[in-house]
Amino acid sequence: MESNLLPHAWGRPVVTAAIRSVPEDFQVDEEPGFTPDGEGQHVLLRIRKRNANTQWLARQLARFAEVPARDVGFAGLKDRCAVTTQWFSIDLAGKAEPDWSAFDSQDIQVIEVVRHGRKLRRGALRGNHFVLVLRQIEGNREKLEHRLHQIRHNGVPNYFGEQRFGQNSSNLDQADGMFRGKIRVRDRHKRGLYLSAARSLLFNRVLAERVRNGTWQRILPGEVVMLAGSRSFFTVDSLSEQIEQRFASGDILPTAPLWGRGRSAAQDQALALETAALLEFQSWREGLESAGLKQERRPLQLQPGELAWEWTGEETLRLGFFLPAGSYATVVLRELVAVMQPSPP
Repeated sequence: MESNLLPHAWGRPVVTAAIRSVPEDFQVDEEPGFTPDGEGQHVLLRIRKRNANTQWLARQLARFAEVPARDVGFAGLKDRCAVTTQWFSIDLAGKAEPDWSAFDSQDIQVIEVVRHGRKLRRGALRGNHFVLVLRQIEGNREKLEHRLHQIRHNGVPNYFGEQRFGQNSSNLDQADGMFRGKIRVRDRHKRGLYLSAARSLLFNRVLAERVRNGTWQRILPGEVVMLAGSRSFFTVDSLSEQIEQRFASGDILPTAPLWGRGRSAAQDQALALETAALLEFQSWREGLESAGLKQERRPLQLQPGELAWEWTGEETLRLGFFLPAGSYATVVLRELVAVMQPSPP
């Protein structure tokens, strides 16, 4: 798997643990990036689901409301083997509103209903709150506690998680076939998945090189930095005390490219590093440009918010933290523990 190639920021974990022994061990609560209007032709549903796929649930909502699948929106995909809470929108223009309580089942509950003026779009969320339970922990508890403190204070590399690449990296194989002209993908959704996977791989390769050479938490000459909490970025022409202070305070973050059309905004040492890391991927870069994607940036660092933990047994640890939209709980876990399959009860 692609994730096995990525270096760890704090060394390989010396502790093993089982995750997702039961769906309740992986809980995710979505925090939207907007306030519902309270009126409009769209109904927003806040739904708690267990062992259910987001896209499958969207199709069930469309059938229940008797609307086309395209009229159902959601902000992000949530894990299937988990208990998750997220928002869906349904366009009910000119239609009577169904009795949503009739949609409830053993694993699906509608917990809030409110009107809104617009369809819920991908990425329209601030982030996600996670509660994870690690079981069957084996190894040195003191070292695990030390690693938790490291992550609380210094964060982790903001890699794209392995789920981005599909089962056995199949999305990357399909992307490579597209770029080489061996296959044509007419399905827009699948084509988008493959392009996103390729773009994510290139980002991971640049970040991995920054982790290897110890610069993922430094501002390099020519660095492209992003303003924290926004997508705005600028190039650091020369290092200064002011830039270093802004970086130390968390106001600005170093970035790597999400490849697409346009010249990289990086310069000097930062540009040289990015160029070297992506040298072998020229056909992929050209393929992403030909597909019409615009070059963007993504922070190198991921700082879990509200990180807290407690031991609920000799071999069981409960974790809680908040991650901004677009980041992965699995990349936090990979810095903490080596994941193993849970033993049967």
